[in-house]
Amino acid sequence: MAVEVLPALGRYDDFFEVVGVKKPGGGGCWCMAYRDSRVPNDARGAYMRDECATAPGPGVLAFVDGVVAGWCSVAPRSTYRRLMRSRTIPFVDERDPWSIVCFVVRPAFRRRGLMHELLEGAVAHAATNGAEVVEGYPVEIDGGDRVELGSGYVGTARLFESAGFTRAAATTGHSGGRPRVVMRKELSSGR
Repeated sequence: MAVEVLPALGRYDDFFEVVGVKKPGGGGCWCMAYRDSRVPNDARGAYMRDECATAPGPGVLAFVDGVVAGWCSVAPRSTYRRLMRSRTIPFVDERDPWSIVCFVVRPAFRRRGLMHELLEGAVAHAATNGAEVVEGYPVEIDGGDRVELGSGYVGTARLFESAGFTRAAATTGHSGGRPRVVMRKELSSGR
């Protein structure tokens, strides 16, 4: 299985394929919950088309043997309206970290480790674009517990730890009834 993770910049059609939105205003997720949930359903496609056309783009896409298989939303925290106003996800310091807020892996490609590939690609994308630090807000799980699909979109603390992230702060946030934590990875800025 050949996996390639690429920026979503200029790849709106691939983004559209992954998020599963089959018609404007219906089904799937437009990845707007953190960006700006005030955007009406019928305008979300145009909003994300613009995001995919504007550098650095809204995230990264995983391709397996040339077929788009997954998505990870990663961008500066300051571009996520919900995070800037969050009462449950704290700021760790005054810097503007790049935030990893969600993962989507298409059903036919699950259980192949693509979230690890997406996370690695998201960190690389942030580093290429001058990020000093990258953070995520995954759920805590115990031992071999599995996470339900509905709450697993944020990843697990164990996933982030395996990629070299460390626990930076507790949160009062939850996903699927599980507590969330701020995980961080320091980068050397390339600039």
